[in-house]
Parts: sequence; C-alpha cells; structure tokens
Amino acid sequence: MPADHRKLFQVVPNEVKNMWNESALRGLIIISIASQITLFLLGNVRKYNPRTRVRMALWFAYLLAYAVASAALGVITRTALDVCNTYTSHSLSQLQKLDTSEIMSFWAPFLLLHLGGPDAITAFALEDNELSLRHFVEIAFQSGVALYILLLSWPGCSDLPQLSILVYLAGFIKCAERILALRLANTENLRDSMLGPPDPGPNYPKFLECLHLKTSQGFIANIEEVHESPIAANEQAYSDRGNVISEAYELFQTFKRLFVDLILTFVDRDGSQSYFLHLNSSQAFRVVEIELGFAFDMLYTKAYVVHTFNGLMLRLTSIFFLLLVPVGFYIQCNMSNYHFIDIVITCLLIGVAILLDIVSLITMLRSDWTDHWLSQRNLTRNALIFPFLKNPTKRRWSGSVAQFNLLSVALEEKPAIFIQIQKFIGIDNIRTQHRYKTYSQVTDKLKDLIYTQFRELMAVNSDPKVLCTHKGSFSLREKDCDALLWSITEVEFDQSILMWHIATSLCYYSDLGLEDEVDANIHRKESKHISDYLLYLLVSYPVMLPIGIGMIRYCDTCAEAMRFFKEKGPITEKVEACKKLLEVDSLEVLPSKVKGDRCKSALFDGCRLALTLKKMETGRMWKVMSQVWIEILAYAATHCRGFHHKQQLRKGGEFLTHVWLLMAHLGITEQFQVSQGHARARVNVL
Repeated sequence: MPADHRKLFQVVPNEVKNMWNESALRGLIIISIASQITLFLLGNVRKYNPRTRVRMALWFAYLLAYAVASAALGVITRTALDVCNTYTSHSLSQLQKLDTSEIMSFWAPFLLLHLGGPDAITAFALEDNELSLRHFVEIAFQSGVALYILLLSWPGCSDLPQLSILVYLAGFIKCAERILALRLANTENLRDSMLGPPDPGPNYPKFLECLHLKTSQGFIANIEEVHESPIAANEQAYSDRGNVISEAYELFQTFKRLFVDLILTFVDRDGSQSYFLHLNSSQAFRVVEIELGFAFDMLYTKAYVVHTFNGLMLRLTSIFFLLLVPVGFYIQCNMSNYHFIDIVITCLLIGVAILLDIVSLITMLRSDWTDHWLSQRNLTRNALIFPFLKNPTKRRWSGSVAQFNLLSVALEEKPAIFIQIQKFIGIDNIRTQHRYKTYSQVTDKLKDLIYTQFRELMAVNSDPKVLCTHKGSFSLREKDCDALLWSITEVEFDQSILMWHIATSLCYYSDLGLEDEVDANIHRKESKHISDYLLYLLVSYPVMLPIGIGMIRYCDTCAEAMRFFKEKGPITEKVEACKKLLEVDSLEVLPSKVKGDRCKSALFDGCRLALTLKKMETGRMWKVMSQVWIEILAYAATHCRGFHHKQQLRKGGEFLTHVWLLMAHLGITEQFQVSQGHARARVNVL
C-alpha cells in the first residue's frame, strides 16, 4: 500500500503520538518523584504507625517506583535512538530542534537513582529480601539501559551527557546499597552470618588409638570422664557502658538468632537474665523496644549497609556528585534552548535527589546506630557539633495493641455500607475486620503486670523453660481455681481464647461500677485489653498462634451470638446483651451435649465460664483473670515462629513480639541449648 494511503488509515496522527510521548514521559517522571518522596516519608513511619492506610500508600508507592522507572527508561531509550539517528542524517542547524530529546535523556540516570530507593525502605515485606537475586537482575538490567541511553546521547550539543555521568555514578552507588541490603537481610544469609565456627569436639579416633596403644603394650587402662566446668555468666556483659542503646545493641547481636530460628547457649541465657533482673518493667520493655528497632532496620532498611565506614564514605561521595550537578547545569547549559516545563522537571529531579540524600544523612546521624557508635568510642552527641543532632525524640514502635470484640460484631454496632457490593467483590470479611478494629495504648500498668508475673513464675520454677507449656493452668492451680481448669486443659488453644474472651466481656460489662476499687479495676481493664488483643490475632493473624481451627470457631460463635440477640432482641447495648447471655443457665446442661461436635461455637461455654467466675469475690476474680490472660499471651508468644514475629515489624510491630523477646531474655523459651560443654575423657594407666 502506498505511503499516502497508509497515512489516510492512521487512527492516531503522528503529531498526537509525538505530543503523547513527550507528555507521557513528563508525567512518568513526576510520578516517580512523588513515589520517592512517599517512600522516604512513610518508610520509617510504618515502624511505629500500624494504620492500614499508611501501609497501603507505601505499598502503592513501592510498586509504582519500579514500574514507572522501567516504563520511563523505555520511552527515553526510544527517544535517544531517534536523536542518534537524527545526528547521522541532519545538519547542525536542524539538530537544535533536538534539545528536548537531549534533556529527556539527561533524566535517565535520575531514574536509576530512584531505583536505588531511599534509606528508609529496601523491602516492603520479607519476601523482597528472599527475592534479592531477582531484584539484582532487574536493577542490573535497568542500569544497563541507563548506561546505553548515556552512550547514545553522548555526541550532544551541550554538556548534559557529561553531567549525566555524575548522576549515573550516584545512582549506581544507591542501587549497590539496596542490593547489598536486600542480600544481607535474606534469611539464608542472615542465618549463615550468625552461625559460629564449626566445633568438631574432642578427637575421638585419636583417643581410641591412644587407648588401643596402651592396651597393646600390656598396660591396664581405664577411661575417666572429665566434665568441663560451666562458664559463669558475666553479669557485666551488657552493662559495661551505662548506655541503654548500646546495651540493647549488644543484646540484639546475640538474640537476633531467634528471628531465624537458631538456638542460644546456656551462657547467653544466664547473662541476659542477670541483666534483666536488675531492671523494672518500663526499663525492660524499653530495652526490648530498642532491640526490635534494630531488627526492623536490619530487615527493611539500608541500615546494615550505610552504618559502616564504607557506607558513610559512599554516601558522602554520592552527595558530592549530586551537588556538582546543579552547579554544572546552571553554568554550562543554555536554558533558553529547553522548554520551561522541562527545566522545572529537571530542577525538581536535582533538588529532590539532593534534599533526600541530605535528610537521609541527618537521619542516619540521629539514629540509634550512631548512638551506639559514639558510645563505643566514649563519645557523646556533643561530638557531632550540631545541636539538632542531640537527643532526638525517637518512636520505635506503635506502642498500641489492636482490639477486636466479638460482642461488637454480633450486635452489628458498625453496620456495613454497600454490603452487597462488598460481598460481590469478596471483601466483606476483610472490611468487617477493619471496621471493628480499634487501638488501645499499652500502658505502664500492663507492662508491670506482665513483667511482675514473669518474675514471680521464675522465682518458683528452677527451669523457666517449663513455663512455655502453660497456657493458664499454672495460675489457676496457684489460686486454687481447679474448677476452671477444664477451660484450659480440656480444650484446644483457640477455643480457650474464645471462651475466656466471652467470659471476660460478660464480667467486664457486668462490673461497670468497679472504678472505686483501684487495684481490681487495673486487673479488669488490662484483662479486657489482652482479651480483645488475642481475639484480634485469632481473627486477623492466626498464623501467629498455634495451629487450630480458630476462624471456624470464631465464625460459628459469632453466628450463634447474632441469632441469640435477634431472638431476644432487639438488643443494641453490650450491657443488655451480657445480661441476657448470663440469664442462660449453661451450668445445668453442658452446651456440648446439646450442640454436638458439628457446631464449633464457644458462646455458651464462655457463658458457663463467666457464671463460674462470678461466684468468686470480685477483686480475686479479676486478678485470676489477668494472670490467666498473661499466661495465654505468653504461650501464644513462645509458640509463634521468629519468621512471623519479624514479618509483623513492618506493620508497626506486635505487642506479642515484645512479650516474646522479653521472655527469651528471661530464659522463658525453648530456643536454648542448655549443654554446659564437652564431656571430655582421658586414659588412666594402672
């Protein structure tokens, strides 16, 4: 078909195509800049903000950063090829029209800088660390594309290609930092880095040769075992500097092995115990909080890379290269040759890149890692000269626990909007979880209750590790509440959580006038907080709890509660709902005999438990309930794998993880190898 005829059949004219190419690239660059700013601002915010909207915005920006950079580099490559072809077929006067294409080629290394990402986030989830090799291949390919664009644009009419080299080098450093951080945070590499040197033990064949030699020479030889004396725990192992951040860092270097399911030694346990037993509850939880801050930085940021001498030098080099770019752009480039919008975008690219790097450097100097580095050298933040770097206020985790109450769901206190649409899309269950989820601050009183109970349990047990097997039965036996043991020992763990949650809610809303009794009211409120928190974990993160059919039990229980309230209703208030439930005499006939095993509801088992509890004196009842809930919380913490604990750090951190690490420091964990040393033997000749 002739060329003229082909033009007649063009759906999109060439002018529109060219305009779209230019506008699309400019839009992609602006989106890439916005995604970098979002990643920078929210990368560390998620460390202490558990809100879903923060994670969603961060997730969107994280995915967008890769996609936009790849698409923009593709557009720039095509533009650079057109420029290269034009150089070979046009005169110099015609080349002046290609300035727009040339400045767009200058944007390519900035996209490489964006692929390197800010220090605040390298991985959105742990899976990104496991796919570090894939990230390396993708970034290596995009780096090659950026280099190809640089080579294509080299015979330009201006000095922009020379300036591109500086940006390219800075971007290469950024990408190398990110790939190295992802690789170091990979589970396999983390585990390998934490393994000590192999220990083959005493030379068994050589011992046998010595024994046979003595026997063959006619000697009477016997074997005597000589046990190595245990290594005494060093009580000053974590407190020789008097700096809590350095002490937490030293503890983290030992106990980070728990995150990759490695075991600790007897000496590690004793040293940690001796340190924590001198702390009060607030101090103990603060140390754990700082440790988990280090863990977050190790897994999800560039901290392991940039907080080294080489990392600092590379960062200063990168900033130096970027600072040269605006100087060269202003002095050597004739801005009248470019469109105003292109000048604005270029200045925006340069300014944002420099600003983010400088702020990242300041953030690095204000971090706990720098505090530890200064403490190691007996320095203070006065050594950093700048006043705004001294004693920064840090938030290391959310300091709150999510709350989820079954009665609120059953009473439909927050009815859904457009429920039919939600069901059609398949998000009705997810939306229900988010709609009824609230947050409660972790108070010092709750920390004190937990820490005090752990200390008391350790005092009456020579081996704290046995406490990992209790899920409430220890406290019930200690308080002579054997009549309640069935709710712990005769049911599965998820059923126990549901029953005690229902019983706690019924007792809580029946004792609204308890504010005058301060001690009992503390146990009452904190029992409710732990109860709602564990139900939230059961519904939203069942992988953090022991394996069971928790979701099936929850759904059946919720369905039965809804049916009951509709039959007795209309009931809208929790106090009235609790009163109606307590009127059902579930002590006369066991619910299981009537309902059988097909229905997994725990509603009236919880009512039965509440009726038994309410026979106790009020203050004693709430004290027993708080201790049982703390035991249940501890059991859940110790039976959750380290992988799931570290996975939750990116979502603001779970209080369960804090309890888990505190228990490990106190020796209440099964991840200890309690062997004392080699059982050596020697040959005695008679």
